[in-house]
Amino acid sequence: MNRSRKILQKVFASLLFIALVTLNNSSFAADGEALFKANCANCHKPLEDYTGPKLQGAREREPSPDWAIKWVNNVNSMLETDPYAKGLLAKYGARMTQFQLKNDEIKAILDYADAYKAPSAGPTGGTVGAPAEDNSLLFGILTLVLAVIALILLQVNSSLRKLSDQKDGILRSEPVPFYRNKSYIMMAVLVLFCLGGYITINAAIGLGRMKNYQPEQPIYYSHKVHAGTNQISCLYCHGGSQDSKHANIPSVNVCMNCHMAIKEYKGDPIIKENGQQVNGTAEIQKLYQYAGWNPDLKKYDKPGKPIEWVKIHNLPDHVYFNHSQHVKVGKQQCQTCHGPIQEMPEVYQFAELSMGWCINCHRESKVNFYNKESGEGNKFYSIYEKFHKDIKAGKMDSVTVEKIGGTECQKCHY
Repeated sequence: MNRSRKILQKVFASLLFIALVTLNNSSFAADGEALFKANCANCHKPLEDYTGPKLQGAREREPSPDWAIKWVNNVNSMLETDPYAKGLLAKYGARMTQFQLKNDEIKAILDYADAYKAPSAGPTGGTVGAPAEDNSLLFGILTLVLAVIALILLQVNSSLRKLSDQKDGILRSEPVPFYRNKSYIMMAVLVLFCLGGYITINAAIGLGRMKNYQPEQPIYYSHKVHAGTNQISCLYCHGGSQDSKHANIPSVNVCMNCHMAIKEYKGDPIIKENGQQVNGTAEIQKLYQYAGWNPDLKKYDKPGKPIEWVKIHNLPDHVYFNHSQHVKVGKQQCQTCHGPIQEMPEVYQFAELSMGWCINCHRESKVNFYNKESGEGNKFYSIYEKFHKDIKAGKMDSVTVEKIGGTECQKCHY
């Protein structure tokens, strides 16, 4: 009977080892994809340029095979000295966020991008070659199955021990069923407590962030058409972003400055995320209804009314955010917070706008000090003359917003 017990123990250990190896191999294989989705997918695509360059073949285009490893973790310093980095900034107009990734993680991301294949329609209307979906649920189910198997084997082991004791004449009390065993019950309670706490904390952290929030608007306004195709400056419509706290939603007359003459849409088809095509001319007619404009008579023949746009980006009441401070003083691009706005058919919230997200930006963004010789920069920061002297003396290479109080609570909170 002892021999049978040893065999069962070896079988259980083998099954557990095989399961762990399988899980680890699957996890390692998915690392590149998971890292790409978590860190890169907002600005990069594997096969085409987006807010930043495509990642497939990046190592072949870069000055050296290990250039990406230096770049990802040293964006701010390399933009000052590296010609290739300066070229990327000039071409795409957006400064890449600086990360703290390990060399193996960067390599995994680039390997994933190089191996990525474009999705193609399959015989059933699905996609072939599309990135694998998240297998976390599958791994969770597999872990649960292994736990059940382990409990069953423990019960089998207990039964075999009982038979062995009976054969040897050893009297033992009846084993406690697993559903009444205090150790098993405590273990289940702890697991449920940890799982419930994890789900609750994650849900609480995400309250009010509304990332990817994309409400339906009264008029289908495409930033891709206006800011992208027609290259209309963001400041033409949102002039307050460089002069005041609020960026301001443009009034109807700002829209009419162009659409008095532009009565119909003749550009490329506008397609919603659900595949439905938008009638651009009909949307212009909606604008005329709000403005009270008669395109045939070319005059306002009825009272107008404001367009009731649905607000997308909302910050808590206790948070202070000034657009001009970031756009005019900090020289930040609209894409820093709003993402590739020039690519959006209909606007959605790109960033989570959490405190951690903002603090990380302050830790990386460099201060534009006033230069007396060239007359450029922000004179307000002349009070930090010591930083300027330290940079000239070579004691430091740059000053971030964090060093001038950008992470102090009262800077952003009332």
